[in-house]
Amino acid sequence: MAQARTIIVTGAGSGIGRATARRFLAAGWRVGLLGRRADALRDTAGDAPALILPCDVTDDAAVDAAFDRAHAAWGRLDVLFNNAGRGADPVTPDAMDPAAFRDVIAVNVTGMFLCARAAFRVMRAQAPQGGRIINNGSISAHAPRPGSVAYTTSKHAVTGLTKSLSLDGRPFGIACGQIDIGNAATELLSQVSTNSPNAEPLMDVSVVADAVLHMAGLPQGANVQFMTVMATNMPFIGRG
Repeated sequence: MAQARTIIVTGAGSGIGRATARRFLAAGWRVGLLGRRADALRDTAGDAPALILPCDVTDDAAVDAAFDRAHAAWGRLDVLFNNAGRGADPVTPDAMDPAAFRDVIAVNVTGMFLCARAAFRVMRAQAPQGGRIINNGSISAHAPRPGSVAYTTSKHAVTGLTKSLSLDGRPFGIACGQIDIGNAATELLSQVSTNSPNAEPLMDVSVVADAVLHMAGLPQGANVQFMTVMATNMPFIGRG
């Protein structure tokens, strides 16, 4: 009997990461839940036998240790859903606190790179060689909202990371794709939408989880390079 496939989900303690991790657990995958708060990761897992990996994605030593722990437990890493990210308060560029800008870049760019780096290292060395990295981009990787200079900059950088990983992974059987999400109804975004006079349409977060499961489950030799999943009537086309 073939062993269940393995995935690490970063930012698994809430939102898209939590919904996606639970979808993979329900589908019978072995799932590593990576995030800053162990209690939130345990809440995501519930009664499922997930691997809890408390980790700050901006800490390179902690990231390497978490991926090594997963590899030691499973013997193989098939997929990374590189999801952890953060935003900032909406302000014009002149009002953007440089420290807040750096914090967004640290998580959304450096943190995503560090996790991709660790996954790439494991996938390149394992036998059979290879695996898949799925980066969480955003509609903001294409078209910004007003007042989003830090977040938009970070998500454009994620697209560059995805392309570089795709190119560098070819000799080693490591595929990389990106899912660009528009207005998934996580608890945080639902609260923002409810309280905003300019609320945009939302879609159920389960749609995102199903899309990531589809990307992850493709056979070797096939890849979704970029996928956009969004609430149908949100202002993306015509926005940028």
